[in-house]
Amino acid sequence: MSEMDFQHISVLLNECIEQLNIKPDGIYIDGTAGGAGHSSEIAKRLTTGKLIALDKDPDAIKTATERLAKYPCAEVIRSDFAEIPAVLDRLGIEKADGVLLDLGVSSHQLDAAERGFSYHNEAPLDMRMSQEGTSAYDIVNNASGAQLAKILYDYGEEKFTPRIVNAIVDARAVKPIETTTELAEIVKNAYPAAARRGGGHPARQTFQALRIATNGELDRLAEALDRVFDRLAPGGRFAIITFHSLEDRMVKRAFAEYTKGCTCPPEFPVCVCGKTPRGKLTTRKPIEPTKEELEYNHRSRSAKLRVIEKL
Repeated sequence: MSEMDFQHISVLLNECIEQLNIKPDGIYIDGTAGGAGHSSEIAKRLTTGKLIALDKDPDAIKTATERLAKYPCAEVIRSDFAEIPAVLDRLGIEKADGVLLDLGVSSHQLDAAERGFSYHNEAPLDMRMSQEGTSAYDIVNNASGAQLAKILYDYGEEKFTPRIVNAIVDARAVKPIETTTELAEIVKNAYPAAARRGGGHPARQTFQALRIATNGELDRLAEALDRVFDRLAPGGRFAIITFHSLEDRMVKRAFAEYTKGCTCPPEFPVCVCGKTPRGKLTTRKPIEPTKEELEYNHRSRSAKLRVIEKL
């Protein structure tokens, strides 16, 4: 794969850079480097500072390494963003001045048909961002009906879960479900005819659910939310772009928790809990793409950027 093959338009690029409030001598982490769009913009604003660009996808690492080669301040490391504290420990760095996570699937991962993320192209049912471990094929063909139902309900919020699960279980009893288009067709046929006529592709939520399950995305995010904020320097910022309501709710709740102060009952004359807010939100509402961005980058349509500053 050449560098030019990894196409990805960075979502909310200007907004992220502005919100990270970059200091030329600061330490910044892009936990989801992808095609290095956000990383490049951070790197070009640093003088004596350092950028650590992480990704668990080998294709992304190759591309980011090539694209960031001209910035001496940048270091590219293959790692999951949940491992940011371990990476900082290895590098002997105590605190970071800014961390960015873009939780979307990169355009490259969606467009490289063989990666199996898309229901539009025929490909092996894979969906592994790290290209190792359990694949979507393993889950679809080996998980119990109850496990599949939990995945589709929890991660896809799919209201026709029972019908879809029954159809998958029936189909795999005959032969394994091997490709993306096979699965998409099974899901489509399981949908009631009336529901099929409205909205997007019937397989959208099933594919989202399987992708999240295959990559343990929400577990990784929960770990990162717990650990990364602690490694910010005072005034440091944690910026996260989410693409669906499950992630956004998790980020919103965690950030709300960090901004909470005293939890004593209102009738107490003085505070005895000693709790003070650990962070403050930089904007009251999440930042969403502009009309212009939506026109040239339709994949940004569900993006929300939330940012918290450590006090």
